[in-house]
Amino acid sequence: MRFENKTAFVTGGGSGIGEAAVVALAARGARVVVADVNIENATRVARSIQDQGGSAMAVPVDVSDASSVDSAFNAAEHWYGSTTHLLLNSAGILGIHAFIDYPVDLFNKVMAVNVTGTFLCAQRAGRSMVKAGYGRIVNVASVSAVRAGIGRTAYGTSKAAMVGLTRQLSMELGPHGITANAIAPGPVVTPMTEASYTAETVEAYTSMIPARRLGTLDDMTATILFLLSDGAAYINGAYLPVDGGYLASGVGKTGTLK
Repeated sequence: MRFENKTAFVTGGGSGIGEAAVVALAARGARVVVADVNIENATRVARSIQDQGGSAMAVPVDVSDASSVDSAFNAAEHWYGSTTHLLLNSAGILGIHAFIDYPVDLFNKVMAVNVTGTFLCAQRAGRSMVKAGYGRIVNVASVSAVRAGIGRTAYGTSKAAMVGLTRQLSMELGPHGITANAIAPGPVVTPMTEASYTAETVEAYTSMIPARRLGTLDDMTATILFLLSDGAAYINGAYLPVDGGYLASGVGKTGTLK
């Protein structure tokens, strides 16, 4: 999979899945835009790519703010003199809190970043993609979209909304040569999630995953690259778990069988 002559805009590109994906895209010839609310992280990643001979720029963006999103895309497209061909919506926040007293301000913030942010970036990128008659959009959802977890009221709800949004994008943008798909990472340790992965949590997850391990950033990146590539041209509106079989698993024992 190569991405020469393609401009890739990656939100949350300063850490975690976004960082891993943007580095991989640059290594495969893409002109990358490292977009992140933390411009220091974005700049670090962009400079590292440049030091390796890749083409990268860092832009600050608050994905929940329409004017910030528009400014970031305008800066990127002006810098590269190119439309946006590839979009990875990886920016997101977790917001762990018990449901019974979940703060409404925190709920709204999680929804604003995870759902509204995905909408705004996809809309802005989509306008450029429609003009070009080509585009690939990948949204980083989660297995939490369909499988609940303690403390994840806002997160799980937001990821379910992202899946619905992805399907809407596939319907409306598909006729213009644009695909939109969502990946669903299973348990994977990133800077966003690491605080919630105690030894007990890891053991509990591992026992429920047929692959008997947590996911890695490389696992996520490989799937993202495929969905952004021309090889995935006929995959549109998909929700693809990358979870070692976590969503497929059920009862661990049946009678005398293990």
